Amino acid sequence: MVDLIIKSKIKEAVKELNVSSDVPEELNKKVNHLLEEAAWRAKANGRRTLQAKDL
Repeated sequence: MVDLIIKSKIKEAVKELNVSSDVPEELNKKVNHLLEEAAWRAKANGRRTLQAKDL
């Protein structure tokens, strides 16, 4: 699985909170799953380009 999430950017987004070490890993899993589903939708529609509407 490719790491797409940067922990420092999560901390930037939620400045008033601490970020547990497992948050980036779980968020990365969710993003990868979302991209897998979007890729399947694009392929199912005969496209080789992932588009925002696939998300």
